[in-house]
Amino acid sequence: MLLSITTTHEPATDLGYLLHKHPDRLQTYELSFGKAHVFYPEASRERSTACLLIDVDPIGLVRGKGAGEGPLAQYVNDRPYAASSFLSVAISRVWGSAMNGRCDDRPTLAATPIPLEARIDVLPVRGGERFLRAVFEPLGYIVQATRHPLDNQFPDWGESPYFAVTVGKTATLAELLTQLYVLIPVFDSQKHYFVGEEEMEKLLAKGEGWLAGHPEKDEITRRYLKFRSSLFREALERLVEEDDADSSSEKAVAVRDEAVEQPLRLNEERIGTVLAALRASAARRVLDLGCGEGRLLRELIKDKQFDEIVGVDVAIRALEIARDRLHIDRLPEREAARVRLLHGSLMYRDQRLEGFDAAALVEVVEHLDPPRLAALERVLFEFARPGTIVLTTPNREYNVVWENVGAERLRHSDHRFEWTRAEFQAWAREVAERFGYAVRFVSVGPEHETLGSPTQMGVFTRGGAVESEP
Repeated sequence: MLLSITTTHEPATDLGYLLHKHPDRLQTYELSFGKAHVFYPEASRERSTACLLIDVDPIGLVRGKGAGEGPLAQYVNDRPYAASSFLSVAISRVWGSAMNGRCDDRPTLAATPIPLEARIDVLPVRGGERFLRAVFEPLGYIVQATRHPLDNQFPDWGESPYFAVTVGKTATLAELLTQLYVLIPVFDSQKHYFVGEEEMEKLLAKGEGWLAGHPEKDEITRRYLKFRSSLFREALERLVEEDDADSSSEKAVAVRDEAVEQPLRLNEERIGTVLAALRASAARRVLDLGCGEGRLLRELIKDKQFDEIVGVDVAIRALEIARDRLHIDRLPEREAARVRLLHGSLMYRDQRLEGFDAAALVEVVEHLDPPRLAALERVLFEFARPGTIVLTTPNREYNVVWENVGAERLRHSDHRFEWTRAEFQAWAREVAERFGYAVRFVSVGPEHETLGSPTQMGVFTRGGAVESEP
């Protein structure tokens, strides 16, 4: 199977830097199922093409395994000769740095969209050209597809499911490779390895930013997970959540947040107040749920009281930014062992979140619709059930202080609601009573004599009596 990538970006020889493969050399890589060869049939300033040729060893692939569906099933099949999950694995192993957007020699170029064209020979497409176009065209690709007959000598036998496919658009190389990595096995509807939860997490990670809004996301997800219904349902629910949250708005919301609250330096005070509450709880194992880009995590890492610090977020990109900002890869081994970043949703029970001393949710709940807030209540208070929960949320009454917000608007466009003090306290007391927690309330930020503070905080302690009305 053969994948060719061509660019006309000048100088086109920069493709060698992006792929970390020199145009003047043939390079061969050993894979578990055969060999991968990288070479450049053309490499000039005006146009360069890099080829990834996969040479599958079908005998070695099945040697020592069962007989399969029949005595010839292991040897007479099209898997080694058509683009499939073998090619996706090769992309990841051979061009992994390029797929992750890393290029030490040309970092700016790696982040720059350039004209790219990918040709796949040959690609089995279960669903025909209609499905091929339905998958690629919503992503902005120009698609050319030539269908092969079953046999050139016997045209009456009809058309095969095999296509020579060329797709092109202006994009970063990382975007192109990531989408090919996900989609190539989707067309084939087959994989040469076991598909489990790890594969679902891989799909959500590689599909972030483009899969949730794709019109064919259901079929892409179903095929990628080999029609495993339980995995498909969970993946689809999380994709719908990502689509609703609109990860592209996260940065805009953060910018607006700073613009509104910067005069008060409210975020710094909020983080400091949450940190003080976590310290006072004597917690040693702490969760930061909805950790975003790691502002609270940074302060937790500095404090030696905390032996285990786990940040959780539904947005892969936010976790990547947090990892970079916290310089986790540069920390001493003992310090790095204290910190973990997990991709996860607060809508679903997750055993990884159980057994912690404390959890923090800093400006998280107001981003959830009421049904999802109800799901979070069970996930957090019933199943994860940390000893202490520190939760902050905006005080809607305070919004009138800011001219660019006012009484009738929510503080941020991504908020689904904002509570008054009475509403927050009523919710917090009801949740605390239902799940066996005590709760006390703390004001965060400058106190207005009638409006209260801009941020309100609840500190829930497991096993205590609910705080009485003030």
